[in-house]
Amino acid sequence: MIYLDNAATSFPKPETVATAMLDYLTNIGASPGRSGHQLAAAAGRILFQTRKALTRLFNLDDPGRIVFTENATYALNLSLFGLIRPGDRILTTGLEHNSVMRPLRRLEELRQITIDILPGTATSHYDLKLMAEWCDQRKYRLAVINHVSNVNGTVAPLPAMLPILRDNNILSIIDGAQSAGSRPIDLGQLNPDVFCFTGHKSLFGPPGTGGLYIKPGIAPQPFCYGGTGSRSETEYQPDFMPDCYESGTPNTVGIAGLNAGLKFIEEKGCNNIFAHEQKLAEILRQNLNNIPNLTLFTPKIEDAAMPIVSFTLKEINCSEIGYRLDRDFGIMTRVGLHCAPRAHKNIATFPEGTVRLAPGFFNTEEDIEKVITAIAKIAGGYNNG
Repeated sequence: MIYLDNAATSFPKPETVATAMLDYLTNIGASPGRSGHQLAAAAGRILFQTRKALTRLFNLDDPGRIVFTENATYALNLSLFGLIRPGDRILTTGLEHNSVMRPLRRLEELRQITIDILPGTATSHYDLKLMAEWCDQRKYRLAVINHVSNVNGTVAPLPAMLPILRDNNILSIIDGAQSAGSRPIDLGQLNPDVFCFTGHKSLFGPPGTGGLYIKPGIAPQPFCYGGTGSRSETEYQPDFMPDCYESGTPNTVGIAGLNAGLKFIEEKGCNNIFAHEQKLAEILRQNLNNIPNLTLFTPKIEDAAMPIVSFTLKEINCSEIGYRLDRDFGIMTRVGLHCAPRAHKNIATFPEGTVRLAPGFFNTEEDIEKVITAIAKIAGGYNNG
């Protein structure tokens, strides 16, 4: 079996992730912040240690600015619904996932907002001159930007984009679902207003984990209200971080697994993980580009692409390719629109989509060679058939 669907969920996980989750379930099991006994305190330490690990990974100072959610989608919804006001004008990009586009479309209905979509070129690069002109001429409330496209790996040039937004007093929300853990990210230097992430992709945590960083001075309206374990004497939601956004019993077992995933990244080195995955992706790009009737929809590494490789084969349906890779070769991929129809429209692969290959840290060069051979056989088999 060769698993190349790491952009959806990383697999396998480090063994320590399951060990940490089992340890919580068998030896701790209590709710953090709900009691004063030693097991509750141990559960609370898991949350604090994980916040600290995230601040180290993202080069931040205050663990209290990290809010846990069940995934990046919830974090994005919290940010968008919590910051966008009726009648606001919003800037986003042509490579957004539906975890951004669907909340925006709902807010368009509920709050009559205006949405401007910054287009990309054929290779999905952004027109920064156009962005600067729009930001100067249009009164945007905020911009929401996909850091890394889940469709083809395009990396948004945040060091160039964020200063444009700050110069025009436009709030920034970054969707880091594909980037968190897969590449070094210095949020202290980038200085976004909100950065949303998930735990189950490149942070090596289990599904049901994620969160967001909220910059000091930024205060979205809470998305959910209820018990937090703090200020229990009042019927009103606490107004301090992170409690104001963390209602209900947290997924402590999942966060224990996420903490183990973060430790794994620290031990291996984020740069080393990044380099390994990029090497595998570059082998894919170079060799797939030589297969007749195959079209790549992924920028070159020198053009700032992440290890996500999308392609199509002429006159062979993407679903058929994915099915044959799985059935005949034991290779697991993702086919179709990847929950990102806007991005596929931007790269002219809508409505069929593409075949997406997303190598991970546990893949090998031998795996990649087998994948290339399998795709070549499918292409050749069709051409000879």
